[in-house]
Amino acid sequence: MIDITSLFLVVAGLCLFEVISSIDNAIINAEVLGTMSQKARRWFLLWGMLFAVFLVRGLLPWLIVWATTPGIGPWEAFTATFTSDPRVIEAVEASAPVLLLGGGTFLIFLFFHWIFLEPKHYGLVGERFFHSKGVWFFAVVSCLLTVIVWFALQKNPMLAFGSVVGSTAFFITHGFKQNAEEHEKRLMQKEMSDMSKIFYLEVIDSTFSIDGVLGAFAFTLSVPLILLGNGLGAFVVRQVTLGNIDRIKQYIYLKNGAMYSILFLGIIMLMDGFGFHIPQWVSPVTTFSVVGYFFLKSHRAVQTIQTAQVDVVANMKEQ
Repeated sequence: MIDITSLFLVVAGLCLFEVISSIDNAIINAEVLGTMSQKARRWFLLWGMLFAVFLVRGLLPWLIVWATTPGIGPWEAFTATFTSDPRVIEAVEASAPVLLLGGGTFLIFLFFHWIFLEPKHYGLVGERFFHSKGVWFFAVVSCLLTVIVWFALQKNPMLAFGSVVGSTAFFITHGFKQNAEEHEKRLMQKEMSDMSKIFYLEVIDSTFSIDGVLGAFAFTLSVPLILLGNGLGAFVVRQVTLGNIDRIKQYIYLKNGAMYSILFLGIIMLMDGFGFHIPQWVSPVTTFSVVGYFFLKSHRAVQTIQTAQVDVVANMKEQ
């Protein structure tokens, strides 16, 4: 059972993680929505919201828990962490390490892809160096997977299988993301119907949501809590998409915060999967701390730019 304080902390952490990991998705949505009619925008923000929350961020974690926990039914998979049935609790505890190894491997691969290959604003010492060595990405993650599988085999072959599934899921979803980004560029260059754009946004939203869904298991295995936390986060992302996207773009280090959060959550999931007990508060507190640091760093950068602009205007007036 979960006490009220832990429940609040988990939901708040899930909400924040969903928001911060969906920044890229929100930017793409805003750019495409800017080319659509007001009616189509309202339709997407209402029905798209329902689809994103209930069919993706609700259905996907439920399917994952159900698929990785043989011996329990669909309703038991949904309410697993709130039930008092010892059979269900035992089944979830026995299968959780496989899920955690897979999710942890996925998240760590995601971080290394960002640090080595993706364009970024350099927020910490060392990021520029790793980015300049992008050719090493595949070597690093291959060696990392080998090490994870080796130690997993010492405990349980199913743990090794889970980590391999996590790496496979990463490369599949990465391919879909790259394809979606290329389609987004073509979409902005040619005329398409609003319905086609809505369909495109739903597909790309589903693809980008996988990161948030898998990361959510670092907070809890409870599907209702994941649905609540990720659902609130998805609602916030929709509001940001609607009116504040230009302001969010100014906070240039938020993506860094999201990726370092993903790294720490991936490590927590791997440690938990290997049997190290990690208190439930660690994931949300880590997420708040990391995101808070990069938010403040971004805020200071915005203030510096604004101060410089004011000085330039003042100098021009004096001249």
